[in-house]
Amino acid sequence: MFANLSDHRKGLLLTTFGGLVLSMDIPLIRLSSGEVWSVLSARSLATVIAAITALFVIRRVTGSVRHVLPGWLGIPVGFFYGLTTICFLLAVYYTTAANVVFIIALNPMFTALLSWIFLKERPALSTFITMAVMILGVGLIVGDGMEAGHLLGDALSVLASLSSACAITISRASRRDMGFASLLAAALPAVVGLYHMLPTGFSIDHPGWILLDGGVLMPLSFWCLATGTRFLTAPEVAMFYLLETILAPIWVWLIFAEAPANMTLAGGAILILALATHSLWQARVKARAAVAAQGLAH
Repeated sequence: MFANLSDHRKGLLLTTFGGLVLSMDIPLIRLSSGEVWSVLSARSLATVIAAITALFVIRRVTGSVRHVLPGWLGIPVGFFYGLTTICFLLAVYYTTAANVVFIIALNPMFTALLSWIFLKERPALSTFITMAVMILGVGLIVGDGMEAGHLLGDALSVLASLSSACAITISRASRRDMGFASLLAAALPAVVGLYHMLPTGFSIDHPGWILLDGGVLMPLSFWCLATGTRFLTAPEVAMFYLLETILAPIWVWLIFAEAPANMTLAGGAILILALATHSLWQARVKARAAVAAQGLAH
């Protein structure tokens, strides 16, 4: 059934599922109730073990893993995914969950800019207008974060968003399957986490939650989102990270009763409305172009 779908629909299914699973990341990190470096190392090691296990199974079934390995371009892609994980997880500890996911909504803007610079995919005027509105929204969130003492966490969120955009753009340029690059990239945050954790010792109250997160949910999410770049443009893939932006604050509010600040909600609303309007406008433009192309064909 999946094989009969068009490439675009395959990409939409993969990235939608990946974004939905990703939205559970912050709640599970919070449920684990652990020290930041212990959580980073345990989560990342679980992801690496899951990736190695998957490669072992693929080799036993197909006789080779060469077709799923990303090649040399997997190294920079893996570095940026690893950096994203480190910045993201630290941000979760230094600012509110809502601030993290709303600021990471800058991902499509960074991806569009990088695609323009390196892939020569010039954004439309509507994209530039959307970017300007998004900067306004993030400005409200970061400004509120400065007053509340969350500036470091907000800055780490921006860096995580930019790093993720770099990984997506390189993946798109390579036209290769980068699913395992994003999984094996967890080795970088695992080493960083272990380096900082070993002197003080392992400290997680509920390790089962973080092992579920790192060993099952994150590998699924990372693989789906990284593989989506084979079928969709880089900015399109980045849009599906926004499912976490919308859903993660809801899960955190339901589980921990952590309501976002009013200014964070205002900035987040601006971001989501800007992106939703942009997406609808782009869909309308593409539909018109398709109708016009059909008319020319006849």
